[in-house]
Amino acid sequence: MDKTSRLCQYDDPEGIKCTEESGRHSHYCYWHDTSVDKSGEEVKEALLEYTRSGGMTRGICLKGANLKNIDLVNHYHKQGFDFSYTDFYRADLSGAHLFNINLTQASLMKCDLRYANLNCANLTMANLLGVKWKGCKIEHLMIGKKLIQEQKARQLVKENNKHAALDYFEQAEEIYRDLRKHAEHEGIFSMSGRLIQRELTMRRLQMPQMSFRRFSSKVVDLFCGYGEDPVRIVGISLILITLCAALYTITGLSYQGQVLAWDSANSLKENITLFFSCL
Repeated sequence: MDKTSRLCQYDDPEGIKCTEESGRHSHYCYWHDTSVDKSGEEVKEALLEYTRSGGMTRGICLKGANLKNIDLVNHYHKQGFDFSYTDFYRADLSGAHLFNINLTQASLMKCDLRYANLNCANLTMANLLGVKWKGCKIEHLMIGKKLIQEQKARQLVKENNKHAALDYFEQAEEIYRDLRKHAEHEGIFSMSGRLIQRELTMRRLQMPQMSFRRFSSKVVDLFCGYGEDPVRIVGISLILITLCAALYTITGLSYQGQVLAWDSANSLKENITLFFSCL
């Protein structure tokens, strides 16, 4: 058997390969082998040693791992450790130090993140369903424009599989709600404002398409972002004022017994002055 055939066969969706040796009875190394139980007490120290020695942490399997209070901060480096595509299903990361960590596309489903430090972490497209957030630090947390459940749901709608899409929209709403409540508790109100918009949008997309409830919800979102987007309120107000001024200019404005209206016979200056008077 040549050296190449003994290498771990893990190949992530971005084409990055693992260079560790595979096990005797598997085509994968210890860390990428999904069949290996990693719930033992020795896993935390082994992971620390593996990470600090430059081992590939992308896509490793840490299902049910006991990583309580682990320090996975890449000290003295600008970029954090890369745990993209890693499976942390039901892992215990309570009290863990995860500052600036990259968890893009990772599965954190039912993961215990209580009192962990996730400041500046990247959770774009990560599965956050059922995460325990209590006491977790989440300042400057990045979750991307859409959750992975939301993206899947919208794709299913395009494929006309509305029943399956509803389940994913419901999951997305639950994740946004849990994270929004935690952001409110932590006093990060700018983040909670954005999250409640996403939460209510997911709720709207579960309503019957032609229902009045869905239509009215869309109108509230459009006009004020469910009360969380003051810029949108100002913008809509300016548009309405300008439209009304234009209507007054065309239909005429009664002033001191005289009706003033746009007239092609008038000079451009007179018509523009009238418009600003109406405004």
